[in-house]
Amino acid sequence: MTTQSAPAIRVQGLRKSYKELHVLRGVDFDVARGSIFALLGSNGAGKTTAVKILSTLLRADAGTALVNGFDVTGQAADVRESISLTGQFAAVDEILSGRENLVLVARLRHLKEPGRIADGLLARFSLTEAGGRKVATYSGGMRRRLDIAMSLIGDPPVIFLDEPTTGLDPEARLEVWKAVRELAGRGTTVLLTTQYLDEAEQLADRIAILHEGRILVNGTLGELKQLLPPAKVEYVEKQPTLEDVFLALVGGDGAKAARTSEEER
Repeated sequence: MTTQSAPAIRVQGLRKSYKELHVLRGVDFDVARGSIFALLGSNGAGKTTAVKILSTLLRADAGTALVNGFDVTGQAADVRESISLTGQFAAVDEILSGRENLVLVARLRHLKEPGRIADGLLARFSLTEAGGRKVATYSGGMRRRLDIAMSLIGDPPVIFLDEPTTGLDPEARLEVWKAVRELAGRGTTVLLTTQYLDEAEQLADRIAILHEGRILVNGTLGELKQLLPPAKVEYVEKQPTLEDVFLALVGGDGAKAARTSEEER
């Protein structure tokens, strides 16, 4: 298998426990290059733990993980050069302007022409007019777009977005969705963790449902919908939604958490 045809991310038998708490119980999945892969699950399912292991911030107890062809344990430095990680909260400096944030990161990465890089990313994420303003004046969606722009400095082939729209209003979420689609459109591999069903449904090429440390299903949206029979309402066949699939598989507390997150929105 050539480097280009090999998955951008390959996870096999990943396990992680904290004493008696088993967070990951043998997780397996592949992420194709240039695709958006959603790891969907309720709070506490193990999503962030998986991302921390893949980004070399945490060591697994068992299993293997390759990112861009590099082993996360034995070749951690190569993995770090291949990735960028955007956490649940925007890691931007509010005192600096948007442009200054970008220039700072480019300089820290010892890149040539940091000003040109910053201007290009401001344009790419529709932030040119706000580039000279302090980030403290930005909306939630603008901060998150700037955060994603900062993570792209150096053109990493793989980016991890850990619940990127947590706490954002509907308009800001749509702004972030647009930015994520553009990443994949330019060939970046995106692993997205989310507890929002509509986010996975709108963005992902493939979706894996993680529940209590295990992958319950992994497939395209169409494949997941086929897991449930269509419902007939007044003689009209109704195809199951991703929400129907998720709640049928997870049930119990997971279903309650999913409904709660929907109600909060």
